[in-house]
Amino acid sequence: MKIIKFIIKIIVVLIILFVLFVGYASISDYKPEPTEQVYESETPDTIDVSKEISLMIWNIGYCGLSDDMDFFYDGGKQVRTSKENVYENFDFVKSTLKNNDSLDFILLQEVDLHSKRSYYINELDSFIKILPDFNSFFGKNYDVTFVPSPVTNPLGRVSSGLVSFAKYNPKTVVRYSFPGNYSWPVKLFMLDRCFLVKRFPTSDQKELIIINTHNSAYDDGTLKKQQMEYLKTFLLEEFNNGNYIIVGGDWNQNPPDIDYSDIKENSPTKRFVLNPINADYLHESWTWLYDPETPTNRYLNAPYQKGKTITPIIDFYLMSPNIFPVNVKTQNFNFKHSDHQPVVVKVMLK
Repeated sequence: MKIIKFIIKIIVVLIILFVLFVGYASISDYKPEPTEQVYESETPDTIDVSKEISLMIWNIGYCGLSDDMDFFYDGGKQVRTSKENVYENFDFVKSTLKNNDSLDFILLQEVDLHSKRSYYINELDSFIKILPDFNSFFGKNYDVTFVPSPVTNPLGRVSSGLVSFAKYNPKTVVRYSFPGNYSWPVKLFMLDRCFLVKRFPTSDQKELIIINTHNSAYDDGTLKKQQMEYLKTFLLEEFNNGNYIIVGGDWNQNPPDIDYSDIKENSPTKRFVLNPINADYLHESWTWLYDPETPTNRYLNAPYQKGKTITPIIDFYLMSPNIFPVNVKTQNFNFKHSDHQPVVVKVMLK
């Protein structure tokens, strides 16, 4: 009888602790506004429409998803790699950014400010120091005091987001929250997805809109659909106003003209579902720009093995009809230091 009472007491205590934890998580939950102004200037730089524009997109995997890693949420076993590996990845990312400092814009995803998974390195501060000629703008999309999964080795504190670097001074920078989220209480510990919009005046009295996006990964396609419809409304409104638009980032889905149905059917991970963007998402005059020769992402169900690991293209650009693509190239690092690879483009405004 005493044993039963003792067990009941333990269960009651655990329930109380769980309720208190979820209550604290609910109170401290990051709740971004639908739109938040990050920056505004009365003296923005004007973009010369006769000059070439260059960009790079790269999900750096918070410097913690190198080729040695599998990840528990993608069917793997590990929660984080070693501190030594994180610092090695971090040094490589800094070196790569420095080697690309001649570009006009650099759009990064999964940049950590203070997270257990990256050993609490402030990655953004270091990137700002090695890119002194750039203006930097941060859009937070992950801010959780304690992620409790997996129970045996919790992911812990996460503070992370999108970073947009620009050689030019923008008129405004605005964070737009994507609609939709997971059900409570799961949403308390997941990303609050967003896209970051930089707006520049152009020499022909219009505006250049540069968008950094990072769409949902772990859903059945429902959240992505809501996000894409919201983004579509924004894009069409801006284009109807005569503006130039470039969207780049980690879409967590493949471009309309790539068929990955075989990957989807034989996926080694249940949580990440690779959905295609509908072919009729926008008029055919819009351009989906990517390097078809080189994959941009690798699956994290196991450490990387060239020729065996699934490697799709999910990092790419979308450009309005008034922009002409000059060149696109994915920098192939064989996923040595990140589960994504950077994609560089050069374009002209028509």
